[in-house]
Amino acid sequence: MQLKEIFLRICLQFIQDQNFIENLWTEVERKYSEKGRYYHNFEHLESMFLELDDVTAYIHDYNAIAFSVFYHDVIYNASSKSNEEKSQRFAEKHLQQIGARPELIEKISQQIIATKFHQKSKDPDINYLLDADLSILGKETEKYKDYTQKIRKEYAIYPDFLYNPGRKKVLQHFLESESIFKTAYFQEKYEKQARKNILSEIEYLNLG
Repeated sequence: MQLKEIFLRICLQFIQDQNFIENLWTEVERKYSEKGRYYHNFEHLESMFLELDDVTAYIHDYNAIAFSVFYHDVIYNASSKSNEEKSQRFAEKHLQQIGARPELIEKISQQIIATKFHQKSKDPDINYLLDADLSILGKETEKYKDYTQKIRKEYAIYPDFLYNPGRKKVLQHFLESESIFKTAYFQEKYEKQARKNILSEIEYLNLG
């Protein structure tokens, strides 16, 4: 999948200056290629787009969702609690530069902020975005294990005695939810395996 092609295609609906779009893309590419991004990189975005490809018929505003995928993790620092807010502001700046209307910018801002708390929304598009973002939780065992190792590398600045309790708290929150996934499609596809994976990771962390 060519992320750049998707980015150019959606931007061209707002601005025809290809050199300017190339510059915007270069900024995005540089952010997602930063040192220390073992999981929150272009591979994560590619995976999200692949998941969303299967539900495009249910998505009301694909352009908004696509922009949100590109920008939701554009600012990522494992030690920061305001990545989503910073990513939102970064996105707003780019979207204003291409002439996106205020309503679209507001919609994308809300979608990006929604990835911070992963609460079920009244907006179906947000729910599909959140489910695509969390789809890794329901992947086969080996892929999930690889994901957990990459996340641990991103949080390498924290020793196990700090990381493990924090990680378990996040995982327990998912388990305590009525459903990890917000949409029927993703529930059917990933819910069962996600709960199995999370329980297995908690068991592993308890041994640490």
